Amino acid sequence: MSVAADADFVAGVDTHLDTHTAAISDGRGHLVAGRQVPASEAGYQELLAWARAQAAGRTLVWAVEGAGHYGLNLARHLAAAGEQVAEISHTPHVGRRRAGKTDAIDALRAARELLAAPRPAQPRADGDREALRLLMTDRDHAVRSCRSARALLAATLVTMPGQLRDQLRALAPGRRARACAALAAPEGADRLATIQHQTLARIGQRIEDLAGQARQIEAQIAQIVEDLAPGLVAAEPGLGYLSAAQILLSWSHRGRIRSEAAFAKLAGVAPIPASSGRTVRHRLSRGGDRQLNRALHAVIITRTRSHQPTRDYITRRQADGRTPKEIRRCLKRYLARHLYRELNRLDTT
Repeated sequence: MSVAADADFVAGVDTHLDTHTAAISDGRGHLVAGRQVPASEAGYQELLAWARAQAAGRTLVWAVEGAGHYGLNLARHLAAAGEQVAEISHTPHVGRRRAGKTDAIDALRAARELLAAPRPAQPRADGDREALRLLMTDRDHAVRSCRSARALLAATLVTMPGQLRDQLRALAPGRRARACAALAAPEGADRLATIQHQTLARIGQRIEDLAGQARQIEAQIAQIVEDLAPGLVAAEPGLGYLSAAQILLSWSHRGRIRSEAAFAKLAGVAPIPASSGRTVRHRLSRGGDRQLNRALHAVIITRTRSHQPTRDYITRRQADGRTPKEIRRCLKRYLARHLYRELNRLDTT
């Protein structure tokens, strides 16, 4: 059922770093009032008091655009005050060019989008899941920085003196970084040799520090995953803590995603008809949450190497004439359905 059937007013909010712009519409999408406030606690209080005054005791719901980013603290404030909050995505809107674009227009568009939504999206859960998101973001940056430092080390070694270069390039990447971190300039070395050794030592130490940080973050991620979904990783072949963390982040909490079909669509693994003539086939969606899709893909790739039931399934489908892409599509869809059921079964609320 649409939100319009239950709400007398909808407050759409276009969120930015410094300001939030709100537009209140009635149940038909007609503008009632608008207001802009600072993106601060005082601004949130002012916005809530104004909206309640406009609603005058009648039902009010909120449509917050960017409730996972610029609008997160506003969504927290509203939820703590007992308000009903729905999340509006930043995806392109039909008719944006015709209607123009300002913060006030975008706020009213958010309200109208919620009115038209049969099942509005709930904001993701806070608490441990927000901690998990921060850890995943931090780890991703540490891993990318470490990879960049390793590439810098490899490029720097090319110009090092022959004996030093050959000695270090013969080592495996992990040992090479540790060896570089322990380097010291020889006694009596000239300025160039001293700087060469110091540069390698700094890069090596940077790699070691970043790799150590990533390991520490991964340990924290594993602990939170076990707290939120006890035994899930151990029970699911091919599922690691990082993939499980991303799946938990996208799923968030029981009730946010209405069905396993919706979860498959969110993951971009819902089958899309791609038939023509006598060819009847389906393909995967190119949309959805690509991080969730990548997590499911990683599990399936691992299972194709070491999980016998998965290997048997692939053999059967190959005998039916299915291509590797079609088989992976089916496996990812099955996995998404299974994990959705498991997550809803677990007491993770």
